[in-house]
Amino acid sequence: MITQAIFYFFAVVLIFAATMVITARNPVHAAMYLVLAFFNSAALWIMAGAEFLGIVLVLVYVGAVMVLFLFVVMMLDINLEKLREGFIRHLYIGVPIAAVMVVQMLLVVGSGIMDPATLPSGDLPIPEDAANTALLGSVLYTVYVYPFELAAVILLVAIIAAIMLTLRRREGTKHQDPGRQVKVRKEDRVRTVDLPRNQQSGSR
Repeated sequence: MITQAIFYFFAVVLIFAATMVITARNPVHAAMYLVLAFFNSAALWIMAGAEFLGIVLVLVYVGAVMVLFLFVVMMLDINLEKLREGFIRHLYIGVPIAAVMVVQMLLVVGSGIMDPATLPSGDLPIPEDAANTALLGSVLYTVYVYPFELAAVILLVAIIAAIMLTLRRREGTKHQDPGRQVKVRKEDRVRTVDLPRNQQSGSR
């Protein structure tokens, strides 16, 4: 009974955090709600017996990916007012896409494809007392090796796109030139001016 109550508590908080991620107006607040969602997801994974996935979710996503998200949000200098103006204009595109995604998730969950009895085993000689990490690694790098490599390529494309976005030239922004900064001289920054004595005495 207590375990079930704890499960529902984390599940409700997870649903709330996920809803706030897509409804928060401030991108920094959305990132913070995503951190909360990751923590509750990790708790659910640990309760399900997948301790490795729960720890990885906290260490990798909360400790590294979310920090990267915050850096990207800060560097892109997102114009929130412009995003809010185009929200209603693109709503007719976003609603069908969201509906298609919900239908796909319902079909996957309701089709029984996630049933352990129907999942491909790959005929791997894995002992029954193997740890979660060993089981996950053996399946990931044998049965699902091609989807794993495809995900790596997609992440590489995302990294290159993020770098290109940060290197683009935007009007009204200042950029540093390290070469010119290294070559700077005292004469370029400091200028001495000789004032007449009467101005010096008047200034005192």
